[in-house]
Amino acid sequence: VQLQASGGGLVQAGGSLRLSCAASGRTFSNYAMGWFRQAPGKEREFVAAISWGGGSTDYADSVKGRFTISRDNAKNTVYLKMNDLKPEDTAVYSCAAALTMGAAMRSDMDYWGKGTLVTVSS
Repeated sequence: VQLQASGGGLVQAGGSLRLSCAASGRTFSNYAMGWFRQAPGKEREFVAAISWGGGSTDYADSVKGRFTISRDNAKNTVYLKMNDLKPEDTAVYSCAAALTMGAAMRSDMDYWGKGTLVTVSS
């Protein structure tokens, strides 16, 4: 699976962005999908995951209630809607694919895409 994230940019605190991750190659709907982020000088961290059919989702505590993960299997795309953004959300956001939701929740991903930078100004 080839993955490409897009939609990042500069936004003020309290603003919103929607990231997209387009997939190609293998059957997108066979995979659970996840979003991860890496801030400067920090390790990569899990943000959110969604099952292959979209019926199950999981979020990091730091983004619960603010971020929403969704997918459109007809468009081979997974989204991350980010509301009420905070400066600490500044990071490179990447999407990844896993064969199972359990693996995605453990950050045990099979395929990774290049990220998109999100910068939140205070």
